[in-house]
Amino acid sequence: MPFSLRQLCQLMQINRAWYSAKHHKPDESWKQEEQVALRDEIEQIVLDFPGYGYRRVTKALQRAGRHINHKRILRIMREESLLCHLKRHFVRTTDSHHPYPVYPNLVNGYTPGAPDVIWVADLTSIRLRSEFVYLACIVDASSQRCVGWNLSRRMDALLVLGALENALATREVKPGLIHHSDRGVQYACTASVERLQSVGIQVSMSAKGNAYDNAKAESFFKTLKQEEVYLKAYQTFEEAHSNIGQFLDDVYNTKRLHSSLGYLPPAEFEAAYYQQMLP
Repeated sequence: MPFSLRQLCQLMQINRAWYSAKHHKPDESWKQEEQVALRDEIEQIVLDFPGYGYRRVTKALQRAGRHINHKRILRIMREESLLCHLKRHFVRTTDSHHPYPVYPNLVNGYTPGAPDVIWVADLTSIRLRSEFVYLACIVDASSQRCVGWNLSRRMDALLVLGALENALATREVKPGLIHHSDRGVQYACTASVERLQSVGIQVSMSAKGNAYDNAKAESFFKTLKQEEVYLKAYQTFEEAHSNIGQFLDDVYNTKRLHSSLGYLPPAEFEAAYYQQMLP
């Protein structure tokens, strides 16, 4: 009659935990192969999303089915020098010295619980080999999705109107929708304000002199520049336009994990929201 493990250990007068550990030790070659495979997966995620820190890498691996904690990922990324060290760059693009009326802040840090309640808008400059170009974007304050964008060689009203028209072509203007921006002349001018009001969108602007009042747009541009613009060093306008469009459509909106969304991409977050709203 075979002995149980407990009986065998009692008979041999040895500790059962020690016996189990000694006789069930994982194969070292298998452990090494698993470690190499994990490092390869981490490196691929960082190559696809250069701005990811160890927490987003952990979430990406967990979504792919790996049961792993962030401490192990942090250790591996430190050992392999895979942690992001990109620095933020500030570029002043706001000219609030103009004769146009400004509008009160209707947002005041509020984060809506549904898409298409608040759109935040801003613009930034991008340096090419021999010139600067300008990018205007509109981001949904709930889902963090970039709903409209426009790249131009001129920093004028047509720049921000192009981003607005891009958003209007694909999004629903719900009653009470707010368009929030800074007080720059591009947003305050008659053409921009009248176009917003013509489709029933409320105009909201940041407080004077507060560069962080439009924090969601600032955060969006930080991500865009660190994970796309600063890594490419575009040579031409056409190259910048193509790469930025591809990043926004194929990465930022549909694949990149956002910590503020419970580590979901914006498109997936919106789909989950509308799914739960179904009767």
